[in-house]
Amino acid sequence: MTTLVDLFRSLERRSGTFVVQDDGLRVRRYSYAEVTRAARGFAARLSRAGLAQGDTLVIWAENSAEWLACAWGAFISGVVVVPVDHRATRAFAARIAATVGARAVLVGQETWGAVPGAEGVEPEARGLGLEARGLAPEAQGPGPGAPGLGPDAWDSIPGVHVWAIEALDWTADGPLPAATIAAGDVAQVVFTSGATADPKGVVIRHRHLLANLNAVAGEIAHYRGWLRPAQPLRFLNLLPLSHLFGQAMATFIPPLVNGTVVFMRSLSPRDIVHRTRQSRASVIVCVPRMLELLHEYAVQVDPAAASPPDGLSVPRRWWRYRRLHRAFGLKCWAFVVGAAPLPPALEDTWKRLGFLVIQGYGLTETAPIVTLNHPFRTRTGSVGRPLHGVEVRIAGDGEVLVRGANVSEGYFRGKGVGVSEAGGGGAAAQEWLHTGDLGELDAEGRLFIRGRKKEVIVTPDGLNVFPDDVEQVLEAVEGVVEAAVVGRREGEGLSERVHAVLVLQPQTSAETAIAAANTRLAAHQRIRGVSVWPEPALPRTEGTGKLRRTAIRAWVEGTAPASTPHGAALPEWLIRLTGNRAVSGATSLDSLGLSSLDRVELALALEARSGRRMDEHQLAAARTVADLQAMMAAGTGPGEPEPTAVPPSFPRWNRHPIVRAVRRVSLATWILPALRLVARVQVQGLEHLDGLDGPVVLAANHQSHLDVPVIFAALPGRWRTRLAPAMAKEFFTPHFFPARFAARAVATNRANYYLAAMFFGGFPLPQREAGTRDALRYMGELLDAGGAVLIFPEGARSASGEIQPFRAGIGMIAARFRVPIVPVRLDGVHRILPLGQSRFRPGSCTVTIGAPLRLEGHDYPVLAREVEEAVRRLHAAAPA
Repeated sequence: MTTLVDLFRSLERRSGTFVVQDDGLRVRRYSYAEVTRAARGFAARLSRAGLAQGDTLVIWAENSAEWLACAWGAFISGVVVVPVDHRATRAFAARIAATVGARAVLVGQETWGAVPGAEGVEPEARGLGLEARGLAPEAQGPGPGAPGLGPDAWDSIPGVHVWAIEALDWTADGPLPAATIAAGDVAQVVFTSGATADPKGVVIRHRHLLANLNAVAGEIAHYRGWLRPAQPLRFLNLLPLSHLFGQAMATFIPPLVNGTVVFMRSLSPRDIVHRTRQSRASVIVCVPRMLELLHEYAVQVDPAAASPPDGLSVPRRWWRYRRLHRAFGLKCWAFVVGAAPLPPALEDTWKRLGFLVIQGYGLTETAPIVTLNHPFRTRTGSVGRPLHGVEVRIAGDGEVLVRGANVSEGYFRGKGVGVSEAGGGGAAAQEWLHTGDLGELDAEGRLFIRGRKKEVIVTPDGLNVFPDDVEQVLEAVEGVVEAAVVGRREGEGLSERVHAVLVLQPQTSAETAIAAANTRLAAHQRIRGVSVWPEPALPRTEGTGKLRRTAIRAWVEGTAPASTPHGAALPEWLIRLTGNRAVSGATSLDSLGLSSLDRVELALALEARSGRRMDEHQLAAARTVADLQAMMAAGTGPGEPEPTAVPPSFPRWNRHPIVRAVRRVSLATWILPALRLVARVQVQGLEHLDGLDGPVVLAANHQSHLDVPVIFAALPGRWRTRLAPAMAKEFFTPHFFPARFAARAVATNRANYYLAAMFFGGFPLPQREAGTRDALRYMGELLDAGGAVLIFPEGARSASGEIQPFRAGIGMIAARFRVPIVPVRLDGVHRILPLGQSRFRPGSCTVTIGAPLRLEGHDYPVLAREVEEAVRRLHAAAPA
């Protein structure tokens, strides 16, 4: 393979599932054929929009199948992809777009509201055309730090096409673009994380990526026979696709092993373990920080996992920690870890628990892999041997130097990355890249990273202290949550003192923690100063989780305030939810007027940013924005119930084949015949159900307790066992909260609940109390199984039969679940069983079924009005 087009052609020939995607509410699956077809269709869309080979496309979106399909569509068109982390601020994304002269920007669900003019239901901002710009490394244009690119920086790139990535047409297709793409053409410009300085755009060409992929493919070929029993290999990828390592482990490497990549929105350890088990994932791809959080959760599952002993055989490890392996799923056996240093103690702990830990090392500038551990020949602390075609050597000062065909020639705008031994120029393959990392090579060629060259602390004795070594000792001290070590200068000399910055558990003394750590450190490593970080978590880079040491050092020296990424991101997200109102830490959540659906969106967003599980019950306890910020860092406690499991209030038992068979027979033999004694049901529009075999939502107006059986009577037999009506949970309050009611009321209400769940497949949907998100997750399960969900968006029965305004929930369901919404109009049911009465008045009623709606957008009230109007229009078709 010489270009990504060659790899794409191989994807077109593959069968099976390419992507499994859990967006927090629903799980979707996409085959290789679907992704490649959508990629060709998106390539055709780029051409229609006027983007040509060499133009730039910014992708500012969360991980998704749409991300992969659109990126592939750009690659095969010769359009240059510029990925931006979806957690980046609007100003940052706009600066990047302006820097590269973006012709189009793809925005995700979380970022859509940050684009001016993107509110509403129109999925595409109409572009006015933008002059094509070249992409040579020396191309001119404003840099990320250029003046005039502030919060309103989108105005600096007028005419750029802005598209919602989720609006990708999965049914569209097109020919493979006719663009002539060479190995030396630019595939991407990837901006580095900017942990210590302004981010720089690394120019990545097709040949750089293929140098890596061909080397990995060669290694895989040696073990293809061993991998066959484990196939299909599923990779749960927790790294953002804006990061080149995460992109490689999702976009390029899984196809080499006929694998599947799994994405999920939540980064809560509990949700990760649940999704690993449910997806039967074999490998989890993550950063070291996530491995730490997963170990904390592992200790909750099995306290013995806190300090596993050494010396056990692999079978004995699996048996001793079988509870943990059952939690992850018996097919999960490995972690692939990169993007930041992994503490050897943490690596060793997971190995003793019976999991493989495979480390790699690389940089964006090396596209991205330099070294990789062999899965079955790992060495604790080592990041592995160089890939084929990559050379590594250690400079006299300990810096790691890299040379190979995978090394980029420069940054966007022509800033060089390599300096040859002679100091001259030349191709990157002949130059040594100075990585800025310090390391060692052992006798077998394994690389060990010792730290960043700029972060090394030089003591007054002239000895070097690596911050990572001291931090590992500090974080092993009881009561220390997190630690960062920086050098603090004293006097006018160049020497520094070792200074620790700690996040502590309550009642833990900083001085006691330092004293305990110093007993385990060498004399030159001992800590001379300490500060306690004033927020619940140290600042880290988004995605990779690296400590922002420059920011921490500036705070220690008193030149900058403490500020974590969470504190910066949260108000911006709330601003999007609240119509661009000013939000600060002291802002009261009550004053924001968040609806229950807003709180669901907020919980999902907080999880994606914090790596902690959030739910509406927790959010209900928060009073201010500052409370939410603290909650993001603190997360959930170990004593809380498993949040990913559907609570007992959601019936799974009524989906059992035996129960479904009983329901089918009962509806046909006595329930619907009894209904026909009091209600003569006339049906119109059944032809609109033809071809709707997959998941679908029926949205009907609400007139009576008789609405559900009337709709069942109107539908064809094949629909009756797959239909699940949403029932107001508050109607069954005595069943869910029996302590508040008399025993007779509880028994009667409970019988009604089980009868409705048994014979109609109903499930509870909260109208006022917390729990909407759990209901939506359960609804997602029903739809994933190909079911049909019946919703009454008015939220209450109408005594007069007049249609009341639809609530925004149906808009959220339409947008987030992306399934057809079938409008259903009921007329006359309110006369047969009027509101507040228990006696029937026999008569006729009409059920009118409309054409399915497919709605897109983020303004849920507007979408709800569309559904409402569709139901109202059905009145004209109904008989008098």
